[in-house]
Amino acid sequence: MEVEEAPGELVNAGKGEAEAEYHSHDFEWEDLKAEVESDPAFSYHLSPFPGPAASTTSPPQPSSEAWRSFHRRHASGKFFKERRYLLKEFPELPNSTDCAKILEVGCGNGSTAVSILRSSESITVFACDCSKDTLEKANEVISNTKGIDIKDRFHPILMDVSRETFPDWLFCSACRSSHDPSHHKMRKEHPDFLRENQCCVGGMDFVTMIFTLSAIPFAIMPSTIEQCVSVLKPGGLFLFRDYGLYDMTMLRFLPHQRVGFREYMRSDGTLSYFFTLDTVRELFRAAGLIELELEYCCVKSVNRKNGKKMQRVWVHGKFQKPPS
Repeated sequence: MEVEEAPGELVNAGKGEAEAEYHSHDFEWEDLKAEVESDPAFSYHLSPFPGPAASTTSPPQPSSEAWRSFHRRHASGKFFKERRYLLKEFPELPNSTDCAKILEVGCGNGSTAVSILRSSESITVFACDCSKDTLEKANEVISNTKGIDIKDRFHPILMDVSRETFPDWLFCSACRSSHDPSHHKMRKEHPDFLRENQCCVGGMDFVTMIFTLSAIPFAIMPSTIEQCVSVLKPGGLFLFRDYGLYDMTMLRFLPHQRVGFREYMRSDGTLSYFFTLDTVRELFRAAGLIELELEYCCVKSVNRKNGKKMQRVWVHGKFQKPPS
């Protein structure tokens, strides 16, 4: 699972990283909030959503097949662009040492993994997605990217993080029990790249969840985050980025597309939730993480085809699992 973003964060992408102009605070979120909430045309976005007893529709369900269909339609790889800006947002990734291991949750076609792998030769990425076609495309994209040797550095995992548990070889129960006695039950597997006497890879130094949580029904977000935290080493970082409240894409949804409070369903069956800082804070604190950074990223961009100005809002978060 992985959702599109508009351009505009890293301008002049053809330039070197040092020359590129980076944007993340083009306007104040509070100003946008006041503008939206004073406009009657957007009032349906603000109204409470009826509870299960009052609603005639069933709650949204995990839409794995919808996302698989989505990725098949965009199999050319042109839909996503390499997310080089993430290395500026999360400098811990390129600056990591000692053979850091990263779990990317909802990797899509590899637009995040490419940047991470390019940034350091000592990084290994374990990438999960619910779409087999997408994982194959990600492997192809990364393998064909100049400057990246992916041998033993990119390991795709086919699974739906909203429904399934992580394989035991990421952080086995024996290794985790000394850190976290309340660990999740995990699947028993043993991949070929593990040494004969190696029980698991020893847990993750980082977990990245980039435009993935919003695609999962809100009701099961807590358990999804908790499962991701279970494979994170004590002291490890959870890096988060997703849609923020009053992002342009939220305001485009029509009343009949609301399936929950701040939760919408596209015509293709995929879900999208729009976060406030408080919601993200509550979700990650409930999973036992320490908040290090949490803010709105507000970016103005222009549609090159029609010249229309767009106001994008994303939530940037950085959390840490308490050291043992």
